[in-house]
Amino acid sequence: MRAWQLWFLCFVVLNADAQKVTSLEEELTDSAFGNLLDPVKDLFDEDEHHSAVAKFSLRNPSHPDDDLCYIVPGKPETLAACGFNSTSKTFLVIHGWTLSGMFESWMPKLVSALFERERTANVVVVDWLSLAQNHYVVAVQKTKAVGREIARFIDWIEDTTNMPLDKLHLIGYSLGAHVAGFAGSHASNKVGRITGLDPAGPDFEGEHAHRRLSPDDAHFVDVLHTFTQGSLGLSIGIQQPIGHVDIYPNGGSFQPGCNMRGALEKIANFGIFAINDAVKCEHERSVHLFIDSLLNEREPAKAYQCGSNDMFDRGMCLSCRKGRCNTVGYSTSQIRRPHSVQMYTKTRASMPFRVYHYQLKIHFSSKVNMSEMEPSLTVSLYGTKGEAENLELKLKERLETNRTHSFLLVTETDIGELLMLKFKWMETNSWSVSNLLKMVSSWWSGNAEGVEVHKIRIKSGETQQKMVFCLKDPDAHSSHLVTFVKCKDEWRTKRKPVSKRVTLKND
Repeated sequence: MRAWQLWFLCFVVLNADAQKVTSLEEELTDSAFGNLLDPVKDLFDEDEHHSAVAKFSLRNPSHPDDDLCYIVPGKPETLAACGFNSTSKTFLVIHGWTLSGMFESWMPKLVSALFERERTANVVVVDWLSLAQNHYVVAVQKTKAVGREIARFIDWIEDTTNMPLDKLHLIGYSLGAHVAGFAGSHASNKVGRITGLDPAGPDFEGEHAHRRLSPDDAHFVDVLHTFTQGSLGLSIGIQQPIGHVDIYPNGGSFQPGCNMRGALEKIANFGIFAINDAVKCEHERSVHLFIDSLLNEREPAKAYQCGSNDMFDRGMCLSCRKGRCNTVGYSTSQIRRPHSVQMYTKTRASMPFRVYHYQLKIHFSSKVNMSEMEPSLTVSLYGTKGEAENLELKLKERLETNRTHSFLLVTETDIGELLMLKFKWMETNSWSVSNLLKMVSSWWSGNAEGVEVHKIRIKSGETQQKMVFCLKDPDAHSSHLVTFVKCKDEWRTKRKPVSKRVTLKND
């Protein structure tokens, strides 16, 4: 059994108190062969003529957590009674799988944030709790029927009110993201936008586009991935790109502020019944990132197109040329290309989640073999608005002599225009004895001067400004801590000017 299948089986067990399992279901869910959910597909297919249970609650800005009025398809009087405005934007918020049978705490927060951003909007919460509270394998099979019922609701609203569907925005979380996709694909006319908030992975990963959320389901489909393969050995959220724009905050796996070690300890102490707490933080982070984007319109977070998360972690993808960067969340710009655009960003541990991205290019030179070095590198930035000190530069590979290395540096505060930086080099204890002896021998013979830094090139992702920093004191003696200030050199130069160097003394 694959790792995610084993973990997913735990989720099936978690829901044992929600509904009694038939002996046939127990036999199917206990199967250890092939795809865990494949045997269930044929047995739990929805009858094409059976209408799934879904209710449509038009929320009120003053009572975002209460279901005060329901729009009933086929009854136009409910539109007027609930105060539906056909000229305003309309949001359909679709929840995912549930253990409790109740709306989760994020729902009223998202409803409030939508009203905060779009004060005259219609915010409709789609309630399919009675089906979502099944065992996950059964709830998955209900998603198509729920999607079809939402599609019928969309068609009825369009016919009854003449509302243009470009004003319709479906927002689906987890399993609800795929429900939104099925709704979009079954609606008579294409809806304006679908946002998938960490769409569910199990039984959807690798599936054909018509069996999950896909770019074909709306004019614009954007997706936030926050809990993909890599955490706890399973992928609760889908890993593959499934929209026009797919954004992977922090690589889509670990989310700052989510205590996975603590979650693992809970699982060890309380068993599988603690798994829900373990996955909730990272999975639900997608919702809170979207809420953040609604509330903090003036300081939107940016994401950058990149070939992989590893490349992004090297600071190599901070370009905004030709639409290569975008806003995270509600204000994500529409992009229509033949293939999904994958984008990456970093975040803070709490709201507001925005951070500031910098690429640092540093050229190290040395007469000593640097391949065995594993130094600790830190940088302090000083700008017109503040400073960010002792930020770690993470080495993604071994240092090589006479090569420029690229780093991604992230600050949680806006330091304004960068004026000065301090660069610190500290040796670790991970060197081999032989390498250390070679370096000491080299020093004694006078054939080496340690590690040299010529200059540091910096690019800001948020402002796209490129800067070059040179030594503040060219005559400074060798030191493990050196100061750089702006110099007149451009980011890239055709000629190779003679530059001052600093030798970093091992501390």
